[in-house]
Amino acid sequence: MSPAAAAVRVALVGDRSEAVIAHRAIPRALEFAGADLGRELTWTWVHTTALHHAAAILHECDAVWAVPATPYANVTGALDAIRFARETGRPFLGTCGGFQHALIEIARHVCGEPAADHAETSPGGAALVVTPLACALVEVEREIRFTPGSRLHAIFGGRPAREGYHCSYGPSPAWRERLTTAGLQFTGFDAEGAIRAGELAAHPFFVGTLFQPERSALRGETHPLITAFVRAVAAPAA
Repeated sequence: MSPAAAAVRVALVGDRSEAVIAHRAIPRALEFAGADLGRELTWTWVHTTALHHAAAILHECDAVWAVPATPYANVTGALDAIRFARETGRPFLGTCGGFQHALIEIARHVCGEPAADHAETSPGGAALVVTPLACALVEVEREIRFTPGSRLHAIFGGRPAREGYHCSYGPSPAWRERLTTAGLQFTGFDAEGAIRAGELAAHPFFVGTLFQPERSALRGETHPLITAFVRAVAAPAA
């Protein structure tokens, strides 16, 4: 008999609150993904104020999920955690605010723009990578289509998805070309062509979405994106 595989360790980076729907949903979503793959999962909530040295805090984790509910208490710490996942090749998932901050991390450390920032916390910033959406997506569902050949297109079986949001900010159109040049592929779009998801093709698994796939767990459903995130670090046990 093959020895039991070690539990997959996921760091949930964000400022946990029971008042946040996504925070209540995420543990259940991970439980469903682990059961689907036949793997044991453990997760640790990492408050951003604890991330003064992200590598020291996260080095034992197998994957990083930057969770919704921003602004983060320690933006620099959250960005350092995202950078750690990106540079060490650990599977990364950023949902809602987590995706927004992944954009900022790439703009600062790959595009070389140290002033890259978020309009929610720095409305007068000189290099706003994340800006208000033309129409806020708060407690609504919308259809998303994925670019053929992309990781997300494969994860969703080549089909559109209808997903839930609690989001008022997204990628600035002015930054689309620079982020694409830096290696970020925007691969999820709404009916009007607005960006709703992206991925780093050169990374083992680095995906961000404005929508909140974890909400599926509150309906008792396993979500293909969260299962793919866990699968990226853990094959099913033999």
